[in-house]
Amino acid sequence: MVIESFEKNKKIGILYVDDEQNNLTSFKATFRNTYKILTAISAEEGRKILDENASDIQIVITDQRMPGMTGVEFLCSIIKDHPDPIRILLTGYSDIQAVIDAINKGQIYQYISKPWEEQQLKITIEKAFEVFSLREENKELIKSLLQANKQLEFLLRQKLLS
Repeated sequence: MVIESFEKNKKIGILYVDDEQNNLTSFKATFRNTYKILTAISAEEGRKILDENASDIQIVITDQRMPGMTGVEFLCSIIKDHPDPIRILLTGYSDIQAVIDAINKGQIYQYISKPWEEQQLKITIEKAFEVFSLREENKELIKSLLQANKQLEFLLRQKLLS
């Protein structure tokens, strides 16, 4: 199973994007022993880190309110090039339109209010990783099924020709 083999080999990779350095430091200090944490102070830096470390990042967490680009805009912008990571939105504001946009446009797995509670966020990360792992497992199963189908078609053609 993907989850079991992943847990044996390496930590879950998380990219956390927030324009407040204190939040980045706090998140990293809280979760560094459990997960592989990459942090970015802006959406632009987050994009660069994601581009350079895509295979190591399974979950992207971002703050909604950042200068230059909102969290929803950032998450929407990465879907085309990085569709696989599970996306989580954090915000300290009760902006219902941001939540609706996040769900509809950014394909957000979960919305969490700031300040986050450590145990709640850890549970959310674990469940997000389960979704990521199931998606990866489905991709592998589909790939195997397509390969088996090709082999069956080949054998059928061979039988029809003989």
